[in-house]
Amino acid sequence: GYLRKIRPHCQGGAGRGCIMRAAITANLEAFGIKIDSEKNEKAIRGAQMDISADDSKVKILVVPTNEELMIAKETLELVK
Repeated sequence: GYLRKIRPHCQGGAGRGCIMRAAITANLEAFGIKIDSEKNEKAIRGAQMDISADDSKVKILVVPTNEELMIAKETLELVK
């Protein structure tokens, strides 16, 4: 689909995260935001990782989250 056309390097087992990060940053090079395609593809789910290109002016990090847990905790606080 569309996202694979933007960044075809996100193939195989790289997963949806790789494709989404590539799509989100696709047109941000004018702001100095550039991801390293290989680092992006090798980003491990659940691990914090720097995927910035060497010439990126901005550090780009993959930061693991657990939205479901955070929603559950906040909901618990609301109903207490």
